[in-house]
Amino acid sequence: MSTLGVTSGPRTDSAIQWLLDGDPAIRWQALRDLVGAAERTVEHERRKVARDGWGARLLARQDPEGTWAGGLASDGGLYSPKWISTTYTMLMLRDFGLLPSTRQARRACKLLLDGGLQCDGGINYGLWAKWTGRSETCVTGMVLSILSHFEYEDDRLDTIASYLLEQQMPDGGWNCRRSAGATHASVHTTISVLEGLRLYQLHRGREVREVRAAQRRGREFLLVHRLFRSHRTGEIIKPVFTRFSFPPRWHYDILRALDYFQAVNAPCDRRLAEAIDIVRSSQRKDGRWSLEHSHKGKTYFELERLGAPSRWNTLRALRVLRWWDRGGVTREA
Repeated sequence: MSTLGVTSGPRTDSAIQWLLDGDPAIRWQALRDLVGAAERTVEHERRKVARDGWGARLLARQDPEGTWAGGLASDGGLYSPKWISTTYTMLMLRDFGLLPSTRQARRACKLLLDGGLQCDGGINYGLWAKWTGRSETCVTGMVLSILSHFEYEDDRLDTIASYLLEQQMPDGGWNCRRSAGATHASVHTTISVLEGLRLYQLHRGREVREVRAAQRRGREFLLVHRLFRSHRTGEIIKPVFTRFSFPPRWHYDILRALDYFQAVNAPCDRRLAEAIDIVRSSQRKDGRWSLEHSHKGKTYFELERLGAPSRWNTLRALRVLRWWDRGGVTREA
């Protein structure tokens, strides 16, 4: 596996310095993942997420009730409107690395759990959930990831994880439309569930063997598709999967998938090579990556401008390539 001109060299050093000049949410992750700074230094920077920049701006928009956009939707702002609801704001705060002990986040976790847990063990919101009591697998994966990241202590998290294990399909992935007759998993649902199970395992440590096995099968589903191709025809499933966005919301792309693979330090399977090459070839001459795509909807503010250099994509691409170029020492999730 080549390391030329990507994870080392002047343009990469310049890109890393550019990351360190950015928002605290970017800086602490660059210090941890790319610089190898001391844990004390990383944690000092991470604490700034709640006080400065993007994280502080989102926390300032929280309603007195503990939600975001609480008065704008029938579900009290728990899931809609997109992308300013409690769920999607908390997903961003998760990605920013807001500390689990943050009081405002813990308050929102309780609301998401109390307001979303359905009788089948999963999570859903809105009138459909109220009428049917049925959960939605993609939403369940996202909310489990939020609750787990913020280390919310509640035995109901085990119920949610068990629901996701039960919903895994024969091909190894997950699909929110399985109850409607879907027989093939969805990459969108699968990545959300994989992220949720990874963080659940780190937080709760329950049913570790089963959760690890489910993640292995889920990764194999993505690998069979080389992350973005039909397993039957070899054709690209959707070109947008090869264009990098942030925040991803509920949407899938190959950089989001690869960031999960590096987070669990999965083996560097040869079926990832084409996706890695796409990431590599997307690097600009200045060592950065651009924001190639964005998902339309309401936002509190713009993180980055479409088409411009993206610190989020640069951070994630560099840590993915660093993992790949080091050979991906096997450590199962």
